[in-house]
Amino acid sequence: MDWDDVRHFLALARTGSVRAAGSSLGVSHSTVARRVEALEARLDARLFDRNRDGYSLTESGRAMLPGAQRVEQELADIERDLAGGDARMAGLVSLTCCDAWVSAMLMPRLAALSDAHPDLQISVFNDPRPFDLSKREADVALRVLAVGDRPPEHLIGRPLVPITVCSYVALEHAQRLAPGGPGARWLAFDDAKITELLISSSSHPGVPPWGSFSSIDSLAQAAYAGLGWVMLPTYIGDRDGRLTRLAIPDLRHVADLWLLCHPDLRDNARVRAARRCAEEALLAHAGWFRGECPAHATLGCEHEPSRQAPEPLS
Repeated sequence: MDWDDVRHFLALARTGSVRAAGSSLGVSHSTVARRVEALEARLDARLFDRNRDGYSLTESGRAMLPGAQRVEQELADIERDLAGGDARMAGLVSLTCCDAWVSAMLMPRLAALSDAHPDLQISVFNDPRPFDLSKREADVALRVLAVGDRPPEHLIGRPLVPITVCSYVALEHAQRLAPGGPGARWLAFDDAKITELLISSSSHPGVPPWGSFSSIDSLAQAAYAGLGWVMLPTYIGDRDGRLTRLAIPDLRHVADLWLLCHPDLRDNARVRAARRCAEEALLAHAGWFRGECPAHATLGCEHEPSRQAPEPLS
C-alpha cells in the first residue's frame, strides 16, 4: 500500500471535501480524488460515499481509519526523532502564524536568516487553526491563547506578547459614526458569544452589533468602508492610518501570543533559528501589542531585542 495514497485518504476523511483536503496537502482537488480512487481500486473496496454534501466514510473506510491514523503517528514520531538532533542549517523549517500582520513582522528577520544560510528554506502559513505539531504540520507555531489558557502539555513554549484589543472607527467615517449618533454600531464577529462579551464589557454596551465577519481581515475591511466600529488587536489597528481609536478606546488584554514547538525538535538547528527570529521580531514590536502606540504614532514603539540567547522553551 502506498503511504501517499493513505495520506490523501486521511485528509479527505478529516475534511469531507476534495478541495479542502487538497488545500491541506498543498495539491489540487483532482489529485486527491485520483489518489483516493487508486487506493480504493488497489483495496477493491469503496472507502467513501460521494454525495452533494461531500464525502463520508463507508463502513470499510471507518474500519481502515484507526490503522491509517496509527501509521501516520508512527511515521511522524520517526520523522521527529530523526530531525530532533539535526545540526545542519539546511532543509525546510515551517512556521505557522495567526495572521498576515504577524507574519509581516517576521519577514525582515527571516530574510536575514535566509541570506545567512542559503541552503535553508522557510515555509510560513497564515492560518489561525491549530496545526498539529506532533505530525510535523508545522515546526514552530505562533498561537493565540486566551488569558489564563495554556498550550497542550505535549508542546513546549511560552507567551511572548499580549493581545490587546481596542475600539476603532475609520478616520474617513468618524464623524458620521460618532458615539451617540444614529449611525453608531459595532461590527460583529461570526462568533456571537465573543461579540456579546466584547460589547457588554465596553463603554458602549447599548450600541447594537451589525453583520457577521469570520476573520480579522474582513472585520478590518468592513471598518475601512465605514460599516461600523470595530474591535481589533492594537498591533493591527494602531498601525493602520485608516483607523483611529474611539474617544474611549477600551483597551483590554484578552489573550497572549505563544511561541510553541514540539520538544523533540528543541535542539534542531533550523528550528532553533526560526524560534529566535520569531521571538526577536515580536519583542521588537511589543509596544504595538501592548497598545502603547496610539493610532498614527510612528516613533518610539519599537525597541531592539536583547542580543542575549533566548531563554529555553519550557
